[in-house]
Amino acid sequence: MKKFRKVLDGLSSSSPGGVASPSCGSAAGTPTAHAPTPLDIHVQETLVSENFHLCKTVRHGFPYQPTCLAFDPVQKILAIGSRTGGIRILGRPGVDCYSQHESGAAVLQLQFLINEGALVTACADDTLHLWNLRQRRPAILHSLKFNRERITFCHLPFQSKWLYVGTERGNTHIVNIESFVLSGYVIMWNKAIELATKTHPGPVVHLSDSPKDEGKLLIGFESGTVVQWDLRAKKVDFRIYYDEAIHSVSWHHEGKQFMCSHSDGSLTVWNLRNTSRPIQVTYPHGKILKDGRKESCKPILKVEYKTSRNSEPFIIFSGGLSYDKAGGRRPTLTIMHGKAITVLEMDHPIVEFLVLCDTPYSNEVQDPYAVVVLLEKDFIVVDLTQSNFPIFENPYPMDIHESPVTCTAYFAQCPPDIIPILYSIGAKQKKTGYSHKEWPVSGGTWTLGSQTYPEIIVTGHADGTVKFWDASAITLQMLYKLKTSKVFEKPKAGEGRTTEVLDEDPYAVQMVSWCPHSRLFCVVGISAHVILYRFSKHDANTQIASLEVRLQFDSDDAVSPSENENNPCFSDPSSHSPLQPGSPGSATPDSVPGLRVKSRALRMPPGYQAELVVQLVCPPQQITSLDINSAYGLLAFGNCNGVAVVDYLQKTILMCVSTLDLYGAADPYQRLTRSPRRNRQSTSGLTELSDNQVSIDMERTKSPTSDHVNGHCTSPTSQPCSMGKPRIPGVPEGPRLTRRGPGRPPFRKAQSAACMEISLPVSSHTEESRENSFSRSRSSSVSSIDRDTKEAVTTLQFGESYGRKGEPLPSACLWVGTSLGVVLLLPISIPAEDEDRMEEPVTIGPSSTVLMLKGSVLRFAFLDCGGALIQSPYEVWRDPNGPEDPDRTRRRKLVNFSPWPSHEAGVDGHMAVVCSEKQAKVMLMPSQTVLFAHNVTESSFILRADVVSVCSSVCLACFCANGHVMTLSLPSLRPLMDINYLPLTDMRIARTFVFTNGGQALYLSSPTEIQRITYSQEMADNLQDMLGELFTPIETPEAQNKGFLKGFFGGNAQPFDREELFGEAAAGKASRSLAQHIPGPMGLENMKAAAGGVVGDLARARIALDQRGERLGELEERTALMMNSAEIFSTHAHQVMLKHKDKKWYQL
Repeated sequence: MKKFRKVLDGLSSSSPGGVASPSCGSAAGTPTAHAPTPLDIHVQETLVSENFHLCKTVRHGFPYQPTCLAFDPVQKILAIGSRTGGIRILGRPGVDCYSQHESGAAVLQLQFLINEGALVTACADDTLHLWNLRQRRPAILHSLKFNRERITFCHLPFQSKWLYVGTERGNTHIVNIESFVLSGYVIMWNKAIELATKTHPGPVVHLSDSPKDEGKLLIGFESGTVVQWDLRAKKVDFRIYYDEAIHSVSWHHEGKQFMCSHSDGSLTVWNLRNTSRPIQVTYPHGKILKDGRKESCKPILKVEYKTSRNSEPFIIFSGGLSYDKAGGRRPTLTIMHGKAITVLEMDHPIVEFLVLCDTPYSNEVQDPYAVVVLLEKDFIVVDLTQSNFPIFENPYPMDIHESPVTCTAYFAQCPPDIIPILYSIGAKQKKTGYSHKEWPVSGGTWTLGSQTYPEIIVTGHADGTVKFWDASAITLQMLYKLKTSKVFEKPKAGEGRTTEVLDEDPYAVQMVSWCPHSRLFCVVGISAHVILYRFSKHDANTQIASLEVRLQFDSDDAVSPSENENNPCFSDPSSHSPLQPGSPGSATPDSVPGLRVKSRALRMPPGYQAELVVQLVCPPQQITSLDINSAYGLLAFGNCNGVAVVDYLQKTILMCVSTLDLYGAADPYQRLTRSPRRNRQSTSGLTELSDNQVSIDMERTKSPTSDHVNGHCTSPTSQPCSMGKPRIPGVPEGPRLTRRGPGRPPFRKAQSAACMEISLPVSSHTEESRENSFSRSRSSSVSSIDRDTKEAVTTLQFGESYGRKGEPLPSACLWVGTSLGVVLLLPISIPAEDEDRMEEPVTIGPSSTVLMLKGSVLRFAFLDCGGALIQSPYEVWRDPNGPEDPDRTRRRKLVNFSPWPSHEAGVDGHMAVVCSEKQAKVMLMPSQTVLFAHNVTESSFILRADVVSVCSSVCLACFCANGHVMTLSLPSLRPLMDINYLPLTDMRIARTFVFTNGGQALYLSSPTEIQRITYSQEMADNLQDMLGELFTPIETPEAQNKGFLKGFFGGNAQPFDREELFGEAAAGKASRSLAQHIPGPMGLENMKAAAGGVVGDLARARIALDQRGERLGELEERTALMMNSAEIFSTHAHQVMLKHKDKKWYQL
């Protein structure tokens, strides 16, 4: 703990704490009697560097670009590999683990060591990896890098420690799983085929051991050749040649026949008694044409041949449709059960599918019960036990990318009642028709952690939907879905201004603002509209109010301050109606909004119900900042032209002014008119989430333009935000506006944080421009000639503060931050009584410039004189459509966090924390003196900044464009953590990165996945307890006991000892140049001992005791039966003896 005390005695320009601009008058005026001075600020800071540690916690969503699939039928866990080298391992809800190969090579194939707690991955860089799953975070135990051959297929028999590896050259190698070294036993391709064959059989596409005899290995080559290799005799049993290429092979469980799928859409069945030709050739989706020919079909990429104990066998395959049908059809999965053929159409291409069976033994009746289908952008499981084949309801959040994510918000420590109420409303939105059986992927264990609190993630999407997710205890479950497009009429083709720009995604969500306490929700759309929602448990039939605002100021409006310095465009206190036509805040007949709000009364279901829509017109520019306050009943938003304030209770526009007019007489810049550039606007970057769209033009990299990262658009050089009339030929262009602050050089560097526009042109140098997109200093070659006339409003914040320097009492204020780093303060007068609030107008006083910073202003926050965070006042939620109590008036209940005297300091006032993209400052109010200042970054710029609570204290968390995550203490702005977390930052991460309380943050790591991280040491220490266990001790099921005759005539051959064949003693050592062994941190022999821990040991001991007890019980029962039978036999023998005792031999 360190005690900070800053004594400021008449701030001078050389003060290390920094000074405000001359327009602020930082030292002018005398504080009031009760106003604090810097001498009164005694904040005892408790946060130290040891409180912070950055690490990833969990990843949610659908695995991006999946490639392969595997399932452990005993542990019942599932693994998915991806093209980027990631592995997702899924079990019961809550058991969700993500691991990444350091090489980043695509995962080609996955193989579980069934019921062993281990996984083998084969990657595109021809490396095999063995993963230990007996720990909460899987780790690599061994790696084997092939140097001379490419891996194409792997097969690991059940309960075997020898892995078969097929290669592109057609050879088959054998790897010992325990030591992860190659055996000297190799099946060369030229020995597998006939010597007379002149062509190479192609890569190995299939490997499997015969269910009838483990000593027989079936090898399938791409060209259509299938070979059964006798491992003991080291020779070929039979060879099969077929004209069409083979894609997959599947055995019948008896081992007497197998099925192949081919490139011509055919399925062939081969019997081992006669391998000269197939016993059956079928084209499931091919018909015989009139001329007798078979119509051509697409390849059948995979087939599974599974027998069932109580019904006909299942034949399940993907592909195979005829080409004339396949042109307009979606990808299909076909299920053939007896004579019934069911074709399931998929929304996306099929990557792979697996049939889940009851037994892990390949020589037993399989009894399939489900099919897991991995699609390119979805993951489904089909129930095979019901005739209509319904799908299971997916418990994982695999539909985050249902529509591309365009913005995110993260709320921790929410009110405890908000999640149940959202879940109850959202439960009515769920689809029906799912299978009633339990989710089949039920492995692993997960328990609720000790440190859990309500957390909600909000995602906005390109189609206008907003999703609320329960993110408590590092899980993610859908709560509620809101469709903002229902507010508008469906646009007709070619109608309005949306035809050129916004036809593709006119409803895309640009930013959201949510107050969990008042349950007020605000959405900003890409079409420059703001929708205000109220939450209700009851349905309603109401009409949506609509307001149109003109935040378009032509070059003629940008006059010098002397002409308009005494006439700021504030609302008239005597009027609370919308501005008159022709004024800057109203729409002219020629300016129509791009989307039309539904004018009729609408029935709104329970949940969030639209109350007000505010649209920008003539032509609108995207909104860059937003804030709403339920206690004041006000909504404020700004763009690159100005700011507007709306009273949503009275449905009136209070203020609509340009940024230039906000300054009034206190303009710190010299304003001259100029002709703005032609307006260009694009939404491709907001809605496009493909990695190919991340490239940034090199010139835009050097000269920042517009930044819509998390909704902020803030640069004086912003082309998308430039406004004005089109240039008329023959009309001379006005003089260029140059902004030069006092004491500043004439060519001020443009270092605006929000200068990365969302519309990113596709460059031919994608990787190079991606590397330079954020790390390069963006102010190297920017001159004032290239700068635009507009100053964007980048952030807004309502709160209780002091509207004027030295004011004795706080009041409602609006803090405004601009792209030039200027902080403005607008006092607001709000009627105190409820009755007056709905009748009397709200007035906004003239603004005052209180502070200037480097770069665009990103965030405001307020602290009391004791260093505690001051929350914004809010109205306690009440149901607007609930039944009214006649005996009780419906008064608004407000919760106010005014900066009244601190009990510890005994003084009035508060501190304001202001963070721009370059620096942070802490200012004391109402004296407006800067207490602390810190240059956060010099070479880069801040993309996101939030004041968050961590370890019962507060800090400033920042995320920079160069990938650094930093935390600063408050109020002293002392650096606590600076970690280079993401060296390569792209637009998707920059737009979606957000901090929240409790030391957590999130961002969109891929177009389909959300990555959550923590920067709190406390949470990192407790993370192991919050993660699920992937491996649970389970007894391996015993093989079915075959009958005497079946075992004698058709059972397995003599026991097959792979160690005797493949071991070093018999097969020798493999060539060292063929593969390189890379040992992991621990060997397989230590895996079982180190993985389970005490819990695993106890569970295994308990299972062993139970098994021993069961066996002792069975033995006791058998002994009793034997004794009983012996007594019966003795009785019968005695009776026979008595019967024949006195008879002669001839009488018998």
